[in-house]
Amino acid sequence: MPRVKRGTVRRAKRKRLLGRAKGFFLNKSKLYRAAKEAVDKALGYAFVGRRNKKRDFRRLWIVRINAAAHEHNWTYRELVHGLTLAGITIDRKHLADLAVNDKLGFKTILEQARRASDAAPKPVAPKPAAPKPVAPKPAAAAKPKAKAKAKA
Repeated sequence: MPRVKRGTVRRAKRKRLLGRAKGFFLNKSKLYRAAKEAVDKALGYAFVGRRNKKRDFRRLWIVRINAAAHEHNWTYRELVHGLTLAGITIDRKHLADLAVNDKLGFKTILEQARRASDAAPKPVAPKPAAPKPVAPKPAAAAKPKAKAKAKA
């Protein structure tokens, strides 16, 4: 089998990886092996970070919506339930944007949700079942106590 030296391909590969490691601390931006490990780790963190960003923004939107709902003496839970009953399909991102930038628009949506919630039939609480009589437990036989070890 002929020998392959990989000349330009190897150089291009290393240059591309070192370019990705630019700005890393000490050897991680200069030596190939250290840079490769650092870049692989960084790409792993970036992957996780992209998912965490979605989670963080959703939490932020919920906090903003809840704060705006509390200004009108309502909770986030009641608002979302009212929106569902009213058939209003607006995502949290846009609802939070309305809550921050358009107070009047948010109040309008909240009033629609409140009307739908008030018009919805209230669930009837089931009657509590009669408690079952509890039979007394028979007395357990007394167990003999273990003998204490004698101290030397």
